[in-house]
Amino acid sequence: MQTPMVQTGILIRRPVDEVYQAFTEPGVTSWFWFTHGDRRLSPGATVTWTWGMYGVSTRVLVKDVQVNRRILVDWNLDDQPTEVEWRFEARGKTTWVEIFNRGFPATDEGVKAALDAMEGFTLVLAGAKLWLERAIEPTFIVDRFPDQVLPDWKG
Repeated sequence: MQTPMVQTGILIRRPVDEVYQAFTEPGVTSWFWFTHGDRRLSPGATVTWTWGMYGVSTRVLVKDVQVNRRILVDWNLDDQPTEVEWRFEARGKTTWVEIFNRGFPATDEGVKAALDAMEGFTLVLAGAKLWLERAIEPTFIVDRFPDQVLPDWKG
């Protein structure tokens, strides 16, 4: 079995600096992905991202940041970490964004985890596109698992 890898991408009709900032600045990212990030992404930082609606969080280690070009992190440090890379390509007034997720085991469980990650990162890109292009707050993340939303969550 070949080692599974995730790759997804989308064109966002905003300048690269705005799109890049949306993924590095938790005050922006929280509009379309997680509910809270404890700090901005910077090389060497360990960052915690929280999805309050589900009562879960993950820690990531920021391995590399190249402004307006690339973000590289080790994702899910506490439970079967994988490597996630965002690439940003300026295309005039638009930005092509790709996300790669590597490091899944070559097992049936690894394939399932990769498929789940593909779905999640595709929703994140769609949410970022909707937020950045139209200033509409997407509810993709909370609506994906409505039966798992904590009863006392107020979002």
